[in-house]
Amino acid sequence: MKDQSEADVVVIGGGIIGCMAARYLVEAGRRVTILERSAIAAGASAGNAGILAFPEIVPIPAPGITWKAPGWLLGPLGPLAIRPAYAARLAPWLWHFWQASSRASFERGLKVQAAMMRLAVAEYETVRKDARLASFIVNTGTLDLYDSEKSFAAAAPGWARKREAGFDFHRVGRSEIARLQPGLATQFEHAIYSEDGLQVSDPAGFTRALAESLREDGATITIGEAAAIEPTDAGARIRLADGSVLEARTVVVACGAWSKTLAKSLGEAVPLDTERGYNTTLPATAFPLKRQLYFNDHSFVVTPLKAGIRVGGAVEFGGLDLPANFKRAEALLTLAKRFLPGLETEGGERWMGFRPSMPDCLPVIDRSKAAPNVLYAFGHGHLGLTQSAATGRLIAELAGQQKPSVNLENLRFDRFSGR
Repeated sequence: MKDQSEADVVVIGGGIIGCMAARYLVEAGRRVTILERSAIAAGASAGNAGILAFPEIVPIPAPGITWKAPGWLLGPLGPLAIRPAYAARLAPWLWHFWQASSRASFERGLKVQAAMMRLAVAEYETVRKDARLASFIVNTGTLDLYDSEKSFAAAAPGWARKREAGFDFHRVGRSEIARLQPGLATQFEHAIYSEDGLQVSDPAGFTRALAESLREDGATITIGEAAAIEPTDAGARIRLADGSVLEARTVVVACGAWSKTLAKSLGEAVPLDTERGYNTTLPATAFPLKRQLYFNDHSFVVTPLKAGIRVGGAVEFGGLDLPANFKRAEALLTLAKRFLPGLETEGGERWMGFRPSMPDCLPVIDRSKAAPNVLYAFGHGHLGLTQSAATGRLIAELAGQQKPSVNLENLRFDRFSGR
């Protein structure tokens, strides 16, 4: 790369959020360069479960959750873990998480997520019309499984909220569960089935195909690591780790868990942290999996992908630097084997990646105050793939000075500093 060059729009991040933002900006007539530190879909965009989880509108920080979390933490391989070496650094994030679990914050978050998901559904319909991408999106249906009548009843208020938001599903019992997914353990007698549950069959391939379609449409993809951003009279200046400089009229920060550092370079503090996600992708022959399975009482999923069967979930907070703890992936396989007795757990490929997460589990979609031509698009947690097209639409609207399709007040980067 030259010591200094100029561009119209630079999108920092070659994951699904960055590529979708680039897609909508190209459609708006902008000349786009994607700046990616390693390779397209090198992180969470490759390792996610592929679920288009449009009905997942209920925020994780909910009233009463702070009484449940200590129980989760007691098991080192349970659904939530905090690495001891990282606990002190996570304390501010946990404080904001507790604040977000108030009734008022919960209700606000639910409305925001419902609006984001409505937009996501509409925009993915547009994406599916692109012949270069359509084959990646398939309908498998989704089966949400519960261990007992008690846990099913506890989840009922959340399902009521999803129905109010317009999502369709129905309760199924043991015989229907066995028909929808043969081979499940007989303990599962309570479930919700969503017939129109959508899946991206190859998350990494989908993101790479999206990037290739952008190249065909005139976008440029450049490898380089953004180290800092500075405002300029004409836009913004990106300083790269190799010492080179890239100037642009508009910059979009969409590099997931690494976005916090770039916002900090502009003097803007964002309480972004990373949930370390673990999964194992088994061969497709490991089990005759027909559809997406949510094991809700254990916070993990099993999904059918082109590459095989992906078993993943749970949350570990440990930052970006601590080594992986693949015992978490092994624990998920053990659970999966218990619930799918015929599952062959040998020959899998393990993965650990970083989900950028805000304390209220809402993304940041906003304009920098220090540099108004810098736009933020990060912090989607488990919903990056699901909300990527909606985020792309909103970023293009911000860049074009248009009224956004969703009220962005509660997606500000500084929303915690004012409360």
